[in-house]
Amino acid sequence: MIVNPFKYVQQVRSEVSKIIWPSRRETITTTVMVFVMATIVAIFFFLIDTLVGSLLELILRLAS
Repeated sequence: MIVNPFKYVQQVRSEVSKIIWPSRRETITTTVMVFVMATIVAIFFFLIDTLVGSLLELILRLAS
């Protein structure tokens, strides 16, 4: 199906005009939240990894 390029551009402009862009404050807030959550998750997985590694090392020492 061939679409008229002019009509396509009109439809794209119409759809873009419906977008509600976040304010500067919303953008900063969500960016900070992403960094905070990423830090919390990184610390959580670091602690779990350290715990599992220590347990495995203990098990391997006891087994040998």
